Amino acid sequence: MHNICVFAGTSEGRRLVEFLSGQPVKVTACTATEYGGGILPPADNLTVSSKRLPPEEIRALLDTEKFDMVIDATHPYAESITESISAVCSESGTEYIRLLREEGEYSEVAFYADNAAEAVAFLDQTEGNILLTTGSKEIGVYSGIHGFEDRVYARVLPLENSIRLCTDAGMKPAHIIAMQGPFPEDLNTVLLKMTSAAYLVTKNDGNPGGFAEKVSSAKKAGAKLVVIGYPPQKEGFGLSEVILMLCERFSLKRKADIAVVGIGPGSKDLMTKEVSDAVSSAECLIGAARMLEAVKRQGQVCFPAISPADITGIIESHPEFSRFTVVMSGDTGFFSGTKKLLPLLQEHSVRVLPGISSLVYLCSRTGKSYEDTITVSLHGREHDIVRDVRKHPGVFALVGGSSGVKDLCDSLCRGGLENVTVTVGERLSYPEEKISCGTAEEFRNKDFETLSAVLIENKEFGSVVSAGLPDEAFQRGSGEYGVVPMTKSEVRAVCLSKLQLKNNSVCWDIGAGTGSVAIEMALLASEGSVYAVEKKEAAYSLLCDNIRKFGCFNVSAVEGSAPEACEKLPAPTHVFIGGSTGNMKSILTAVLDRNPLARICATAISLESAAELTECIKSFGFDDYEVVSLTVSKNRKAGSYNLMTGQNPIWIFTMQKTGE
Repeated sequence: MHNICVFAGTSEGRRLVEFLSGQPVKVTACTATEYGGGILPPADNLTVSSKRLPPEEIRALLDTEKFDMVIDATHPYAESITESISAVCSESGTEYIRLLREEGEYSEVAFYADNAAEAVAFLDQTEGNILLTTGSKEIGVYSGIHGFEDRVYARVLPLENSIRLCTDAGMKPAHIIAMQGPFPEDLNTVLLKMTSAAYLVTKNDGNPGGFAEKVSSAKKAGAKLVVIGYPPQKEGFGLSEVILMLCERFSLKRKADIAVVGIGPGSKDLMTKEVSDAVSSAECLIGAARMLEAVKRQGQVCFPAISPADITGIIESHPEFSRFTVVMSGDTGFFSGTKKLLPLLQEHSVRVLPGISSLVYLCSRTGKSYEDTITVSLHGREHDIVRDVRKHPGVFALVGGSSGVKDLCDSLCRGGLENVTVTVGERLSYPEEKISCGTAEEFRNKDFETLSAVLIENKEFGSVVSAGLPDEAFQRGSGEYGVVPMTKSEVRAVCLSKLQLKNNSVCWDIGAGTGSVAIEMALLASEGSVYAVEKKEAAYSLLCDNIRKFGCFNVSAVEGSAPEACEKLPAPTHVFIGGSTGNMKSILTAVLDRNPLARICATAISLESAAELTECIKSFGFDDYEVVSLTVSKNRKAGSYNLMTGQNPIWIFTMQKTGE
């Protein structure tokens, strides 16, 4: 078993020991005090030494244990112990690694000092109370400030030696604040106000040492900042680099605790307590920048990321953190990136916490029920919203983009749904929240927030989608178009029945004419797609008009002759051939090349076409086929009488090959 020694005098050192305590290695952790050793996690593979070690005792420890590696995670300001550890390791030939602390950032400083003596020289020229947060070791140096007993307060560790150093320096007991960190911004602010501090003295001990919280609390409390500079460090590595090095060198595996949480529409007030706790306790937050800004606590480490790959990459590249929280908008199960993220985190311990979705929030704010509402996302996705609004009494949509709501309402209007009720929620849960209600026609030219939630209500939902719509429902053309041939209602009904379409079928309509068959295909295969091929210019224009009239946005009009016009189309599952212009064999060849098991329905009104299709059944080897001869008569009024008028007889050929 590998043997590692960690001099753990910092929070990074404690986190490193926590990581190693769960690994198949032997660990010795050295701290300068019993208090420091007491806050390390107990573990079977961990031995703790809680006392100051002079060079000769460090040398004896290394000679006895024969460590594979010594990691120096002492405080940046403890320069003497760093020099001792480095020298002893060099003498004994033991590998030495220096764990560096990242320097904290600050912008507004009253005075920058290289050491405590310079800070004292500056503060001696000032008036007002002073709060020291630099520890007890050099407290005697600060006793040189005029008015020390009355002006100076010190926050030190709750240790007997720390308190004794303060009293020996002449500090009043009431001015000694004995506490163990970490110290959040709010507590720092309270202490500054409680002591009426005009100055806060701190070492630049990096963000893990609470430097960021001190800077922000000083600003809030109106205290001026005196910073003792960051000491020069020898070459070394950050915590993440050290852990990655250990994993590679000693074949260690890391298992992080990850919470994937839904934060609701955005306001902190709408987060569940469970989610709020997971956010505040996380060592590292990951999520979209706007969400991090809304929920992070002061000084918390955050990484903006949206894609599952980027989120996973951050977790893997920052092994210094053991507790991550990934924040998702709304609810983790409602159009959330959680679904794609979870499979990438199987090596870690993951829990998923739900949040309040925008659907739930919007309906509650408007007093509407959502039990009969279906949900869709139009945020970065292609979706036929018209189809859904026709079929359901309520449709909830997440909308993105600068013109998202306008485009949605325009689609509804073009699909003949201009009078449906549209409720738009903008900036939900924020102080500037706005909820608007109107019709699709009223909103088709109105601007809304980029990210909006929309509830669409259609009282006339449930339009007929059974095969055989009335012929009068389709435009057939006149004037510049002339009358375009169309497959009549009764024939259309039989053909669509024989095709046996599925909800997600991919359909070709060859010789589409007015598009009557293509449109009914689209209504039946509502989750699929239809490609209507037409070569005649007048018919193609009429086809496009009918597609717009019915709002069938899953129909694509293709201008050209089959089979050439079909070369770039997706492979079909179902094909209707209403007109082949003598190219029946080449069309069937093209279909079967793309999908040998496509189901095909073709019509013939001439004996020659019927004969050609009969021959095709044999030559192409269709083993599942049926031929129906259909004659339709419809009534027409003649005065007070109804007479039956016969239409041309038609043959309907249904063909398919069977097999795997």
